[in-house]
Amino acid sequence: MKKVSSVKETRQDKIINFVVHFMLAIVLIIIVYPLIYIVSASFSDPTMVNSGQMWLFPKGFTLDGYKLIMENEDIWRGYSNTILYTALGVTINLFLTIPAAYALSRDKLVGKKIFTNMLLVTMFIGGGLIPSYMLVKDLGLLNTIWAMVLPGGASVWNIILTRTFFKSTIPNELEEAAIIDGATPFQLFTKIVMPLSLPIVAVMALFYGVGHWNEYFSALIYLNNEKMYPLQMVLRQILVVQELSTQTSNPEAVIRQAQISNYQADMSAILRYSVIIVSTLPMLIVYPFAQKYFVKGVMVGSLKG
Repeated sequence: MKKVSSVKETRQDKIINFVVHFMLAIVLIIIVYPLIYIVSASFSDPTMVNSGQMWLFPKGFTLDGYKLIMENEDIWRGYSNTILYTALGVTINLFLTIPAAYALSRDKLVGKKIFTNMLLVTMFIGGGLIPSYMLVKDLGLLNTIWAMVLPGGASVWNIILTRTFFKSTIPNELEEAAIIDGATPFQLFTKIVMPLSLPIVAVMALFYGVGHWNEYFSALIYLNNEKMYPLQMVLRQILVVQELSTQTSNPEAVIRQAQISNYQADMSAILRYSVIIVSTLPMLIVYPFAQKYFVKGVMVGSLKG
């Protein structure tokens, strides 16, 4: 048999490929450098970090930042609170999103267009921050765990994405066959629909989980008890360092106060980078396990239907 000759790249193709690879390399550097810098800074001498001597790899290797984290009760309390909020929040989100999306994906749902339009309206028209705060207050949710998970119980965009997945993946003929075999609606949903919907469930769990893990604004608005603060609020308090007052007429006291301030600034810097690493590590660990479902669920749920 005669071998098929490979397509030869023209000069224009080579130029375009070079430009594309060059731009991708620049984007890669822009994305990767901050990550490497934060990791290196968390293991470096804080004085070298603040003075600009460390710009890529660790200098003056130290674990003081991580030791401070181990000794800081507020950070561990915030960590446990965030894990609790994330686990409970994702459970509520999936419990509301998946059944609602499945119901809206079926043509036999009475009033389907009305429910869909009502949901879409909420994407463009909202009550605002003050009415939301008053609602949470009137419901007695202030300074409770429910203030962190109930106001964002379901996302309309995620419901629409999941509905599209169900509409394009679960055919009506499959449901009809199951009903003929004697399956009840509950059995149909739990034993047939859900096992076939693991990709979109993983996507929704990851979307909601990242949102809950990074949430701090709700805590800033609805929580006054510092013992209930999530990790991001604790991190925010670390990042917003309060400067010590230097209003004194004693020169020696001014110098001593400046030294204390510089020391605290150095330790705050190294603690800051260490907490960033610790706070993002769980999401970095979880993502590889959900990646195959994530890609499949997003592609099928967004491009079909």
